[in-house]
Amino acid sequence: MRRRVSSGSPWEGPYGYSRAVVIGDTCWVAGTTDPGGDHPDDPAAQARAALGIIERSLAEVGFSLADVVRSRMYVTDAAHAAAVAEVHGEVFRDVRPAATLVVVAALIEPGLLVEIEVDAVRSQVSR
Repeated sequence: MRRRVSSGSPWEGPYGYSRAVVIGDTCWVAGTTDPGGDHPDDPAAQARAALGIIERSLAEVGFSLADVVRSRMYVTDAAHAAAVAEVHGEVFRDVRPAATLVVVAALIEPGLLVEIEVDAVRSQVSR
């Protein structure tokens, strides 16, 4: 059975995606950004905002950050990599998922500096 989570993003319907999809004990969370634009020019704050949305999306379907087994971080400038990686380290210090950080040419909106996506597998601990 497939369960979908919506964040209310204006792009979900027209672009045909969900914030997260759950099948069984696995959850995939789509690329997540700081949608309000409240943190221009601050990649660390954008990463924190994205991870907060990810955490809430996971919780909505009975997962936690402790269930994350894979994360992917996209930054628009290599100079932002360290700041984003540090935030990732703060959030996932004890979880230590497999992680990738990639520099990309741009994200969907010019002010977005960071996008993060995660995959999670529900453990016996979070049940």
